[in-house]
Amino acid sequence: MSGNKRIRRFHRVVSMFFMATVVFTAVALTVDNSAVWVSYVPLLPLFILMGTGVYMWFLPSIARRRARRAA
Repeated sequence: MSGNKRIRRFHRVVSMFFMATVVFTAVALTVDNSAVWVSYVPLLPLFILMGTGVYMWFLPSIARRRARRAA
């Protein structure tokens, strides 16, 4: 499996985990208002999603640049 497919699969898995943490946070904050730290739980997967998303965003331009250098 190529590196790009691994990154995409990892991005999908982390996005599912992120959605689960968002739902967990929403439920936890409606049940108990004293647990404000729970609102920070989705931040870690969000930052990971930002990193992999930016990588996938620039991937086509990187591929074009490599193709121009090879030609």
